[in-house]
Amino acid sequence: MDFAFDARTEELRARLLAFMDAYVLPAEAVAHEQRSLLADPWDTPAVVEDLKAEARAQGLWNLFLPDTEYGAGLTNLQYAPLAEITGRSPQLAPTALNCAAPDTGNMEVLAQFGTAEQKKQWLEPLLAGEIRSAFAMTEPDVASSDATNIQTRIRRDGDDYVINGRKWYISGAMNPDCAIFIVMGKTDPDGEDLRRQQSMILVPRDTPGLEVRRAMRVYGYEDHSHGGHAEVVFDNVRVPASHLVGEEGGGFAIAQARLGPGRIHHCMRLIGMAERAIELMCRRAVSRSAFGKAIAQQGVVQNWIADARVTVEQLRLLVLKTAWLMDTVGNKGAHTEIQAIKIATPRAVVGIIDSAVQLHGAGGVSQDFPLAELWAAARTLRLADGPDEVHQRSLARRELKKYL
Repeated sequence: MDFAFDARTEELRARLLAFMDAYVLPAEAVAHEQRSLLADPWDTPAVVEDLKAEARAQGLWNLFLPDTEYGAGLTNLQYAPLAEITGRSPQLAPTALNCAAPDTGNMEVLAQFGTAEQKKQWLEPLLAGEIRSAFAMTEPDVASSDATNIQTRIRRDGDDYVINGRKWYISGAMNPDCAIFIVMGKTDPDGEDLRRQQSMILVPRDTPGLEVRRAMRVYGYEDHSHGGHAEVVFDNVRVPASHLVGEEGGGFAIAQARLGPGRIHHCMRLIGMAERAIELMCRRAVSRSAFGKAIAQQGVVQNWIADARVTVEQLRLLVLKTAWLMDTVGNKGAHTEIQAIKIATPRAVVGIIDSAVQLHGAGGVSQDFPLAELWAAARTLRLADGPDEVHQRSLARRELKKYL
């Protein structure tokens, strides 16, 4: 068993770490300042476009796509440590590398299931970072943890489809550069097979009847890392039948294909977020004194730091094993491990960041440190792409089946 990264991964890690130190981390304060001056707070700060140009010039672009026709041709195992590094600055780094959700998952869907025309019209500009996209699945009026509950209707009408429904927490929708929505709804609501009722369809943002109604906050934050989250209404939205992704009834399967890589990408970045929290915790501990000695000498603080390091090492190994399985036996063969990391990683990282917040005192909940925003992002991932309890239920059933 070889735990070393291969030569290409090591070379990309070195370049990416240098890029983070020289460009991304110094840009955090700049981006915050520029955003505060924008007429539309959802516009992209100029420094983000500068970062994208520099990342592309350095060959740090579309690293997430294993298909060499479209991406860097990296395996999941090669991409994992790179995604972890970007997690240290989740508001900027993934976007700078064109590796930010929901665009990553949408590009994967188009690359795998899109027609030649769909790829040319939407995938190519997404790959070039010229536009952004949104993925419209979650709904406020049903328990969307069960995707078969979705109520949005996609009805065939001659050469078109007509879409009616209401979605919320639609990632990417607030960004003015968002040009295309991938929408999941029911084309056969009365079908006997609950997993064949749904389809996915492409809806351009400027289509009449599509209304981005309001921004949805995340623990009080407006999440710019994903292009915001929005409530979106589809009122008799009409698009050509050629906008269907894949086949009618294939929406559920496409969603599962999309969410597998998405879940592990989130977990990869979460480890980077935990590493940033540990770094901030250690710097704070050695620079502050209380009750006559450095905070770093307090036993409880030492326990927080030690436990955080142990936890991160455990999580990283499980994520890397999952990535290796996805590369060698496919996403279906790695199903148990994907669910395991989706359960374990957000929960544990929330705990690490919470300790870092506690150590920083009032500063930890302020805008002067990234910890509160990191906590909100990590906590949200206990819900995104399926809540903990759904994955626990499925994983438990798989384990119990061995004994029935």
